Amino acid sequence: MTYKQENNNIIITNLTHFDIDETLDSGQCFRYEQIGESEYIVVAYRRILRIKQENETLTLYNTTLEEYEKIWHKYFSFDEDYENIKNILSGKDEIIREAINYAPGVRILKQDLWEMIITFILSANNNIKRIKQGVLQISEKYGEFIAEVNGVKYYSFPTSELLSKATVLELHELKIGFRDKYIVDACSKVASSEVDFENLANMSTDEAKKELLKIKGIGNKVADCILLFGLHRYEVFPTDTWIKKVMISLYIKKDVKIEEITKYALEHFGENSSYAQQYLFHYARKNKIS
Repeated sequence: MTYKQENNNIIITNLTHFDIDETLDSGQCFRYEQIGESEYIVVAYRRILRIKQENETLTLYNTTLEEYEKIWHKYFSFDEDYENIKNILSGKDEIIREAINYAPGVRILKQDLWEMIITFILSANNNIKRIKQGVLQISEKYGEFIAEVNGVKYYSFPTSELLSKATVLELHELKIGFRDKYIVDACSKVASSEVDFENLANMSTDEAKKELLKIKGIGNKVADCILLFGLHRYEVFPTDTWIKKVMISLYIKKDVKIEEITKYALEHFGENSSYAQQYLFHYARKNKIS
């Protein structure tokens, strides 16, 4: 992979093991809009990015070399050796090998921790369309205006300080259901330092999970998603409905509790468990494995 700046764009060439469509549609990111074939508007880290992929060439429009190296290079996990990760996982068994071959361009995005806390609180018993709508509405109501592109106004995801101004009643009006009180609880516990948000990144994975579980509406699965997408801990194995189905159907072959599925996955996939989870999740959801 090589990259350079041309005019006000960053051009990445010889980019392998990455597909923008597969990555954005893999259930981990909720602030993007497709505007063309393999072309998107992505909102992250208080910035708007127009991005387009053509085979092994990726163009990031209206951005600088400094911004790319500081934000987008890490955001899209271009600093990770996915060839090695996939080779290791492919040697585990035929099932994960097939899942990788089904969507070999999936990468795990490195997203903002606070945004992931609220986003995955919204994800509980929810579908992707409604999660995206909830994140959008919260951003428009409590976030800060970034820019207008093609007549569409884009807003940053609100900081914990900005979102702490929201009441349960106000959030309820956004039609996010029972999750409104959980968001208020998260803001309150972060503001009071009952949850040590500032030090989560410095904690061990187990310690960070215990902190996250103090917030109402965050259970094991949601906590694991936050650990993965917000803290980039790849040794976790978030287990939702799709993952439970694929693990029971294709691996364990009998109905077991989620704790047993997680234990099995961590022993089988080891330090690459999160990568395996992402390939299996996308594979199961797209193929409706039951």
